[in-house]
Amino acid sequence: MSELNKIALKIISNGKGILAADESNGTMTKRLEAVNVKSTPENRLFFREILFSSDGMKDCIGGVILYDETINQISSTGKSIPNLISSSGAVPGIKVDTGAKDLANSPKEKVTEGLDGLRDRLKKYYDLGARFTKWRGVYSISENYPSKLAISSNAHALARYSALVQESGMVPIVEPEVLMDGNHSAEDCLIKTSEVIKKCFEELILHKVDLSGIILKPNMILPGSLSEDKISNEEVSIKTIECLKNSVPNEVPGIAFLSGGQSEIEATENLNLINKNNNTNFIMTYSYGRALQQSALQVWSKDTENTEVTQNTFNHRAKMCTLAAQGKWTRELENK
Repeated sequence: MSELNKIALKIISNGKGILAADESNGTMTKRLEAVNVKSTPENRLFFREILFSSDGMKDCIGGVILYDETINQISSTGKSIPNLISSSGAVPGIKVDTGAKDLANSPKEKVTEGLDGLRDRLKKYYDLGARFTKWRGVYSISENYPSKLAISSNAHALARYSALVQESGMVPIVEPEVLMDGNHSAEDCLIKTSEVIKKCFEELILHKVDLSGIILKPNMILPGSLSEDKISNEEVSIKTIECLKNSVPNEVPGIAFLSGGQSEIEATENLNLINKNNNTNFIMTYSYGRALQQSALQVWSKDTENTEVTQNTFNHRAKMCTLAAQGKWTRELENK
């Protein structure tokens, strides 16, 4: 086993998943203001530290993706945030892209930027304690999109990013997200997501990336949020597995799904069925942001000093996701 493969497996083995706490300051401000909490560096840290020091971290979370502001902050106990995360047994990670910008010559589509200066930034993050990273490419589905240009441009960027990350001794999370926005069918989502993922691996192989030392973070196969073509959770799981089976090389150790606008319960139930039906060798787990944090954030906003209730809410959600990552979740357990 390579060192990178060991790190990847530590993050996603035994039902553990990834807490995506890498919201940019702009996104975090929207989340906090939506629950009537002022967005300051102190409040952003306060909420995240409550999660990072909860019991659910030890039992359920294998890795935490941080934002640049957070990885540089010091917790209330005097520990750096990466040290606080490591002390729970989880691996600290960092978002390294600088966001999706309009794609030249296809302005209705996006390409993710951040390759300039990345090698130096990676060294700094490694020294701060990060051992894995994240880069997200985004794709829209419509009659004409995603275009071949968007698929190629984002795959190329994800591959160059991954090569630099592995060179720096860290595990890259490769996140090609086909968005739920739109009225497309689940079948359209299956076709486009398959095309996107295949192109990513074509580029990763071309850039000599060690596939045993990455984690793939894809969307599940779902109809668009405005689609009338609804499908059952069982069908979501079957189509998602079909997509990954046909698109992802066997060397990849595991897949950590994004929640992509699903509710907490939907994201948990779909992950559970994916694991019940999983006939691949891939570990199938979660890398959730809102679908792990939203209930805890709402509880916390009502009384920001009541750490215990916030942590209990987060612990429950993390436990449900970890049960789902083992195919052991039920609605009865959800309501206990």
